[in-house]
Amino acid sequence: MILQNAQKHKIFRMQKRIIRIMMGYKNKVSCRNLFRRLEILPFVSQYILLLMPFVVNNKILFALNSVNHTKSTRQSNNFYQPITNLTVYQKGVHYMGIKIFNNLPPYIKDSSNNVRKFEIYLNRFLHTHLFYSIEEYFQHKHTTN
Repeated sequence: MILQNAQKHKIFRMQKRIIRIMMGYKNKVSCRNLFRRLEILPFVSQYILLLMPFVVNNKILFALNSVNHTKSTRQSNNFYQPITNLTVYQKGVHYMGIKIFNNLPPYIKDSSNNVRKFEIYLNRFLHTHLFYSIEEYFQHKHTTN
């Protein structure tokens, strides 16, 4: 099921409200450190954490860039992202899974052959960064492990 932006925003606001209530804080307090202290992932980070094992466990459904391009490039081990103008497809699990996987830090992508190791690295990465939006995730620049 694809959630609309308004639904995602409402769920995330409820999640922050509940965390503030649990911790005894007022509405204006930032929740980022509260998420970290409680070791709870924000809604978007949970989405990424749940979607990536699907991609890793179903690699057969996705083509690598190296299959579609003859030249070896830095992105040759990324999944091929089909070109589409359909918003419904772009927001779907298949397309978004490819886009999110391709944006993972290299050390996490390289561990995708070992599902358990991949999940540990991904979980640690998401708990470190606590992404509030999918746009924030895509804007994140990976510097070190």
